Amino acid sequence: MTAHAPHVRASGAGPSVICLHANASSSVQWRGVMDLLSADHRVLAPDLYGAGRSPDWPSDSRIALSDEVDFLAPVFDESGESFVLVGHSYGAAVALVAALIWPERVRALAIYEPTLFAVVDARQPQPNGTEGIHAAVAASVAALDGGDLHEAARHFIDYWMGDDSFAAMPEPRRQAVAESMRNVRRWAHALTTEPTPLEAFAALDMPVLYMLGASSPASVHAVANALIPRLPKVEVVEFAGLGHMAPVTHPDQVNAEIVRFIAEVAP
Repeated sequence: MTAHAPHVRASGAGPSVICLHANASSSVQWRGVMDLLSADHRVLAPDLYGAGRSPDWPSDSRIALSDEVDFLAPVFDESGESFVLVGHSYGAAVALVAALIWPERVRALAIYEPTLFAVVDARQPQPNGTEGIHAAVAASVAALDGGDLHEAARHFIDYWMGDDSFAAMPEPRRQAVAESMRNVRRWAHALTTEPTPLEAFAALDMPVLYMLGASSPASVHAVANALIPRLPKVEVVEFAGLGHMAPVTHPDQVNAEIVRFIAEVAP
């Protein structure tokens, strides 16, 4: 393990499953699915750069999704010859890039709303469905530059979860999310400048479960509309009444689909 290796939660034994978390979150979000899968699988949930107990991004340069994939190399090594990737939001975007880099090792993908906005913006200029997230990030960055982490978090979280969602969080959670906003430029850069062309995702010839919340913002539906037709072995599940943070707010429903999919395609 290197000095910049990720912190990893691990449980169980058997075929490997790697779970990648969303922005402003950590590996903690996958505790429920780890409990469900660990009877028959080795489940690894790393903290990505600057999240949870992992180190911060060790560079003045801008981060790319491929840098996150490189950071996960020790986790992939621990997972053996092949593994299933599970990802949510930013973690789902990292999972897609990892599958392109390691197609012979990724047995299947279970992803909830990858925030790979670059594929939408490269195909069509705004207005294209992504303008809402661009505005939310700009507002968060302005608040961050003004020294107000909580205001930065309010803009970001309320975009994803609805008005007043940040204010409704328990105080310890609000503080943790506010601190994570120091990374908002990093996240936005990685997701909006990813150079992989949309057509490249047609090479992902493994089973893919693509999950969506019917009540999620337009930006992630725009990404889905671009990506889903390119994925040759995709199954789409849309959850009525749920939003972008459903893996956290309604984990039982989302985790049940993940477990069902893995049992069917990568037992």
